Amino acid sequence: MSPKAQPKVAPGEQNQASPVSAQLNETGPAQILVVDDQPANIQIVGRVLGKLGHEIIPATDGATALKRVRLRMPDLILLDLLMPGLDGCEVCRQLKLNPDWKDIPVIFLSAADDKDLIVRALNSGGVDYITKPFNHAELLSRVRTQLALKTARDRLQQLIEDKDEVLGMLAHDLTNQLVGLNMSAGVLCRQITRFQDERVTQLAENCFRTSGQSLMFLKDFLANSKTDHGFTLESRAVNLADFAAAAIAQYQEVAAQKQIRIQTDFPAAAVTALADASALDQVLDNLISNALKFSARDKQVFITIRSAGHRAECVIRDEGPGFTAEDKVKMFRRYGRLSARPTGGEPSTGLGLSIVRKLVQAMDGELSCESIPEKGATFIFRLPLAMTTP
Repeated sequence: MSPKAQPKVAPGEQNQASPVSAQLNETGPAQILVVDDQPANIQIVGRVLGKLGHEIIPATDGATALKRVRLRMPDLILLDLLMPGLDGCEVCRQLKLNPDWKDIPVIFLSAADDKDLIVRALNSGGVDYITKPFNHAELLSRVRTQLALKTARDRLQQLIEDKDEVLGMLAHDLTNQLVGLNMSAGVLCRQITRFQDERVTQLAENCFRTSGQSLMFLKDFLANSKTDHGFTLESRAVNLADFAAAAIAQYQEVAAQKQIRIQTDFPAAAVTALADASALDQVLDNLISNALKFSARDKQVFITIRSAGHRAECVIRDEGPGFTAEDKVKMFRRYGRLSARPTGGEPSTGLGLSIVRKLVQAMDGELSCESIPEKGATFIFRLPLAMTTP
């Protein structure tokens, strides 16, 4: 083990502290936890950083440092690497395992100039490394840089939260208005034929179609926002065929309008998957609606449920235009525009497959696509197979 540094500064540094310390502190005063088993080193750091108005929280060992963080979360941690008991790497690992602490930047301090040790320290979660004896200008510069980065991250996070809140409110209000508009337009379309006015009929159909497209986009936008910002799944044993049958029932009218036949192959024995009910509904809704949306009239859609090893498997195959090699590269990207187009003028947001993949992966599942241009597409998703029947 490398020897501990003595409490001294580098040669020639005594006269450099004053001009550097006189610089403006762009980030404002911060709370900085300084962890070092040599109290004299803490005092040196305290004198240098205290001139900028920063509050120094001292700790002389790793266990005490963790207690300090629990009581008051600092903006930055200067952490000695080589300490008895919990060393700096272990303290840093414990910090990064806690969701409330993981974003606190950690700068390591050590007299050791061992490259492997430096790499190990940075791999444990450190953002920077300062060697002892301290160079005042270097110490101030690195601290200022990390505090500025933290301030920028905090501001960005606040902007993201504000943006999400505003968009959420707008989407909620627009959804309510569009539901009413879409229902009214639907009633109007059904009643307007009596007037025998083609122009009025076309206008009513345009209102119905555009309000439906807007509703589809808002639904996918809200679902994508939810998957982006994390969501809690409650997995339980479910009969995969029951969920597929319920989803198919919702699209029988759509299939009938395009004269598409939905063929099912469900086993007599239940195929029981571990899945979140809401997420599974959304996966099936997206995949079945896509199969119908991109299928021409008088085609078929095939839906198969089966067990495959330790997985419950659902296969949804259509006879649509399929996907090109370029499509396969970007099909799971958000707002990805593919070569295939809906055959009946249905809306397509480019978010559906991105949402499906996120939901399937969140349920510890797998999603794949097999397709040849002009020969249809087959989507297969697999979920963990439950050991009990729901």
